Amino acid sequence: MSNLNKLDFSTLEVSGRNYLKWVQDVKLHLTAKGIRATIEASVYNKLVDKAQKATAMIFIRRHIHDALRTEYFAEEDPRTLWLALADRFDHQNDIYLPEARHDWQHLSFQEFKSMNEYNSEVYKICSLLKFCIVELTESYLMENTYSTFHATNIVLQQQYRA
Repeated sequence: MSNLNKLDFSTLEVSGRNYLKWVQDVKLHLTAKGIRATIEASVYNKLVDKAQKATAMIFIRRHIHDALRTEYFAEEDPRTLWLALADRFDHQNDIYLPEARHDWQHLSFQEFKSMNEYNSEVYKICSLLKFCIVELTESYLMENTYSTFHATNIVLQQQYRA
């Protein structure tokens, strides 16, 4: 556990471009330290002591850009800071969803040199869609793959669909 203090990750950028990754990193770290409750809504009136709040605040401040640190300097509660940052940057779903849908619709099996490259791209797009809370079924995934076949391979499409 003491090695977790030595682990570090990138700070939250002023633009919020890396917000989603940053949120996951912070949540994992706070969970490992046993102080994730400092940023979450109180459940069953679970009390968080001042030392835990201070530890979480130090960690969060250490991992945000200097400009953000200055802007939120007056915040003393990690939950309040967490919510303020979420209010400012948690619009990433709105950005990623149209991009992922566009990539999904324009994905073509023929554009890839190998099946591994195609699968990698499919899983990347699927993970973005799942993150944006889009339901993906196996038949939906298969239908999209079939629809990417070139028109000259219509027989293959029909064989695989059967």
